Amino acid sequence: MAIRTPSVDAVAQALPAPQPGWAAVARDFARRRPLGAAGAVVVALMIAVALTPTLIAPYDPLGVDFGAMMAPPSATHWLGTDSFGRDVLSRLIYGSRTALLVGFGAAFFGATAGAILGVGSAYFGGRVDLYLQRLMDIFISFPLIILALAMVAILGNNLPNLITAITIPMIPRCALVIRSSALAIREMPYVDAARAAGFGHGRIILRHMLPNVMAPYLILLTAFLGQAILLEASLSFLGLGVQEPTAAWGLMLRGAAVDFAETAPWMAIFPGIAISLSVFAFNLFGDSLRDALDPKLRSL
Repeated sequence: MAIRTPSVDAVAQALPAPQPGWAAVARDFARRRPLGAAGAVVVALMIAVALTPTLIAPYDPLGVDFGAMMAPPSATHWLGTDSFGRDVLSRLIYGSRTALLVGFGAAFFGATAGAILGVGSAYFGGRVDLYLQRLMDIFISFPLIILALAMVAILGNNLPNLITAITIPMIPRCALVIRSSALAIREMPYVDAARAAGFGHGRIILRHMLPNVMAPYLILLTAFLGQAILLEASLSFLGLGVQEPTAAWGLMLRGAAVDFAETAPWMAIFPGIAISLSVFAFNLFGDSLRDALDPKLRSL
């Protein structure tokens, strides 16, 4: 009896298709979402600047030169100097580190805590879900800036407390979004099978539910980054964020926007551009990431 061997083409069709590499994924993302790719480039440049400020900044951001106070942009000081003679460009470069530290810290902790609470609320349901959602509703009833101001007033205005104050208002917003996704996942057959197999609540949540809400989690994380940077700048502008002489964009605006808006406008213009550009870049990247991860919009 002759033994038939499968052809090469049949074997090739039976094998799983190779997964595209990161470079191919990035090229496809840039082709389909050019605005999102532009935002990602700005974000990457901002991160690179924040990681290497000593290599890029032409001057010490805390260095005072009373002979060059409020000097306009020139070949010596490309973006001018402030009222203490400090180089604006150097303070902008070091200020990106403060903005990203607060932004990434607050966004990560806020989105992560919100995801855990949202999944736990959806999984357990009943009274746990009821009480948690009412607590989330109470927090959401306050605007972000008002709740952040209250947290800073309670905790104090050093850097760790600032990150905590921005994190807390973000938790309920993330929890509500993640809960809506987790409610559908809770009814999936594999979750029922895990319960029937005797798995504990912690294992089901960590291994079967949390990984399946990573798409909305990543979208919220990028969206919260821009909000956190804007909140940090707002609180620093009001004098409730980081304090002098730390280089921070909100502090630079605070010392320039009111007293020197007419005599030295560059002191307020360049920090304002940095804040606007960073928030805009994170929002563009977050919106494009949402479109790329949403199955309904993936083909567009």
